[in-house]
Amino acid sequence: MSGSPTTSSDGRLGQRWAALRAAGRAALIPYVTAGYPDAGATAAFLRGAERAGADVVELGIPWSDPVADGPVIQASTHAALEGGMTLSRALALLAEARTGLPVVVFSYLNPILADGPARFARAARAAGAAGVLAVDLPVDSDPAVEGALRSSGLPLVRLAAPTTTPQRLRRIAAVSEGFLYLLARVGVTGASATVPGELAARVAAARACTNLPIAVGFGISSAAQAADVARLADGVVVGSAVVERLGQGGAEPALRWLAELRTAMDAPRSAA
Repeated sequence: MSGSPTTSSDGRLGQRWAALRAAGRAALIPYVTAGYPDAGATAAFLRGAERAGADVVELGIPWSDPVADGPVIQASTHAALEGGMTLSRALALLAEARTGLPVVVFSYLNPILADGPARFARAARAAGAAGVLAVDLPVDSDPAVEGALRSSGLPLVRLAAPTTTPQRLRRIAAVSEGFLYLLARVGVTGASATVPGELAARVAAARACTNLPIAVGFGISSAAQAADVARLADGVVVGSAVVERLGQGGAEPALRWLAELRTAMDAPRSAA
């Protein structure tokens, strides 16, 4: 098992993971697009997510070309942009929400570059962010940008895909901070009917590379799927299904569904 620049005890993310491990629970990590369906709904979700059972929140920064996302999140980012949401407004929204949960700012690289990586990192930390995930910044692709983000003191979370080779997985795991985000499937975000059968082996391979928590996302869209993934990984990321409910009725339907996921994840195996 290799080390990592950020251990499980560092920062707000590390503290949350340590508490979860002590309690024997998997983290529930919802994703929301800042400003969708409007800023008020995002703020209400952030304020209510802990009560509904979330442990960490990913706050998505809308961008015009979210190529890693499926139709639900793509539509949400376009709507948020049309509503006037920007990177600076998203961070202001985070600061105003004053959530007690660790929030990872989830962004494509372009908005970060437009703002300036160092400036962005300082602003994100000042707004209360507990980590950053730049979805299209591969490990070692731009050391200057990576260094600017990491020098802020915010954990830089990394992604690993199903197509990642063992050698590459070891490198990604070695530099990931906060947690390692393991994609459950190839392709874009969106609902999926089943959990991939090879997921257990992929989680085990990731565990052999790092002592960081392993969170799994992409395609988790039901309480049963969340419960299945929670038995394999340290965290369960749900995005499109949360965003869809936000679009249909605002924060309350999304929070109610989140509570259902939490109940299913905490249920004994025989009752799940």
